[in-house]
Amino acid sequence: MQAPLPLHRSPTARTERPRRGPAWADQVRRAVTTVAELERRLVLTPDERAGALRAERAGLPLSITPYYLALADRHDPACPIRRQCVPHLDESLASPGDLDDPLGEKDHEVAPDLVRRYPDRALLLATDRCSVYCRFCTRSRMVGAGGGARSLDHLASAFAWLAEHPEVRDVIVSGGDPLVMATERLVSIVARLRAIPTVETIRLATRAPVTLPQRVTAELVRALRPHHPIWVMTHFNHPRELTEAARRACTRLVDAGFPVMNQTVLLAGINDDATTLEALLRGLVRWRVRPYYLLQADPVRGTGHLRTPLGRGIELLEALQGRLTGIALPRLIVDTPGGMGKVPIGPDWIVSRSPGRTRLRTHRGVEVDYLDPR
Repeated sequence: MQAPLPLHRSPTARTERPRRGPAWADQVRRAVTTVAELERRLVLTPDERAGALRAERAGLPLSITPYYLALADRHDPACPIRRQCVPHLDESLASPGDLDDPLGEKDHEVAPDLVRRYPDRALLLATDRCSVYCRFCTRSRMVGAGGGARSLDHLASAFAWLAEHPEVRDVIVSGGDPLVMATERLVSIVARLRAIPTVETIRLATRAPVTLPQRVTAELVRALRPHHPIWVMTHFNHPRELTEAARRACTRLVDAGFPVMNQTVLLAGINDDATTLEALLRGLVRWRVRPYYLLQADPVRGTGHLRTPLGRGIELLEALQGRLTGIALPRLIVDTPGGMGKVPIGPDWIVSRSPGRTRLRTHRGVEVDYLDPR
């Protein structure tokens, strides 16, 4: 039997400032948001410092919870946690195909902060705030813009639109990160969605289990449970994020009936090798978190240094096929620019086709004929 993967030690709360309110709110209050604070925690490279200064002036803001920053290596700029959350001067560089709104959400907005790109589901942008602003964020155009959590009055037209369109059965509540909102505000939005009879499932898109696991409290779970079925969609991207605090958060959700699905973003120099992905995916399955997608990073302006060639993801899936149980193997997904929808891609296991016969290549490199029934 394989030994369990060691959990990374969860950072402890700092004591230089007294805590006010719950632990998760204290983490948000003490988030690192300035270059001066960041330099006290990390030895920055010139390019990191220039990138952080640029983030202070314009573009995607800087915000990192003390918990998540404590996972980063103080001295190593190649640290996979550091590269996800610390700004870099490369964010000022343009790459071919860069877009401000790569998923075409503005073009598919059917009501204020309600986006519909598929026939049966819609995306509700409930806030523009996150506990950590990931440097590869798809919505860097809007997160941290200052609006904060949306009120029920602001979202009234979105709820009315959903009530008038019964074909929409699945609503993803995202942002920003909806779990950064107060419990009462989040539950009021979820309850309003649940009151629409044709909304069958609600999904909460959040990185809180990764960057702010203190947020997944017994109080939060109790408040949301009456509104099931609710699914939680999160983003663990590296094994270093598999801490004891994160495990407790995921366990609390799963034990309370919230299926937790993980969408790993494929990031250059962070998780674009088979060994790292295998460790991450095995660790998630051990926690009963389902590896759902391996996402090709969206072509957001200023993220070219973090994106991989499309072929790299295909190579990685081929390397993992046969090495991982099927429940640990995600689908490689490209969310096509312009909001045209997600496309699954992967290795080509079909060698040739003829009437009644298909030749397949297995993960062992062996070719096998499959015969159709007469």
